[in-house]
Amino acid sequence: MGDMVVVRREGLYCVPGGFYIDPWRPVDRAVITHAHGDHARYGHGHYLSAAPGVNVLKSRLGEINVQGVEYGETVVHNGVTISLHPAGHVLGSAQVRMECGGEVWVASGDYKVEPDKTCAPFEPVRCDTFITESTFGLPIYRWDPEQQVIDEMNAWWRRNAEEGRCSVVFAYAFGKAQRILSRLDPTIAPIVCHGAVEPLNRVYRAGGVELPDTVMVSEIEKAALRRAIVIAPPSASGSPWMKRFGDYSDSFASGWMLLRGARRRRGVDRGFVLSDHADWPGLMSAIKATEAQKIIVTHGSIPTMVRWLCQNGLDAKGFDTEYGDEEEDEALPPAGAAASKETHQEKGGGTAAGESDA
Repeated sequence: MGDMVVVRREGLYCVPGGFYIDPWRPVDRAVITHAHGDHARYGHGHYLSAAPGVNVLKSRLGEINVQGVEYGETVVHNGVTISLHPAGHVLGSAQVRMECGGEVWVASGDYKVEPDKTCAPFEPVRCDTFITESTFGLPIYRWDPEQQVIDEMNAWWRRNAEEGRCSVVFAYAFGKAQRILSRLDPTIAPIVCHGAVEPLNRVYRAGGVELPDTVMVSEIEKAALRRAIVIAPPSASGSPWMKRFGDYSDSFASGWMLLRGARRRRGVDRGFVLSDHADWPGLMSAIKATEAQKIIVTHGSIPTMVRWLCQNGLDAKGFDTEYGDEEEDEALPPAGAAASKETHQEKGGGTAAGESDA
């Protein structure tokens, strides 16, 4: 038979199964790898998701016809055996395993191989063909251990708190924010969350993920706010909402912060290199663990990865998809945002000493 999965106008299509994987246009049946907006969209007739991700989907899409299955549980549709396996990306993220006629394909969605307290760890799934993302599919992308980054973040927050300056971390509202929250030291000072972050915190807590106590900005006294850390989506940068923090120091948590130019474009005081996507070594180790001989590369650095994989003896090609990167989608502040920070750098909120550039 031909390829089990092909690209159609609506998205990635499983030919024998008659269903789509993370389609970007409305379809009858959609298997969803995770609830980020570029992978989970409103308007499908029926959704299939990993059980831990069902409530996240509902919180973001409203009332939808969704079926949740436990990791590893099988569902047969049109002769294709489907099972979902942890992707380690965010709560409820999954790889889609499809078996038909003795052949096995796996679509990874987005994934990371580094352990994360807020979601099930990545599970390598053996297959004949592996569809992999390549968001950070260049050899320059290599992450420091999560513990090292979080230690740096807590030290930065503690130093600001001692100086009576509010700390602001811009991070994607779903996934990245909760990952950071799970590792912050709540003994330093109060933790404040933006209104876009707090609803997802509740979903995570309901799913059994331990997060420290958080408050909304309206629930904290101004004096305490000067020592607090604030978790907010990148879109809040430069907004009127930020004015209440006065003399604050801000930062951005993203894999893109590895690049000096990216930090400069965000106009933040500090960049923390923390990504929910696999780095180059992570991508290579995940691909090797599948033992797949055919690799299909999607969204990211497709030409580079395809060339590298082919040079290393694999049959590789790319799929042109409409997926993006949730970090990049919300990363850029509104025009003029950097200038609207009330020149807080001049009031003592400048770049932390000793910060290194990639």
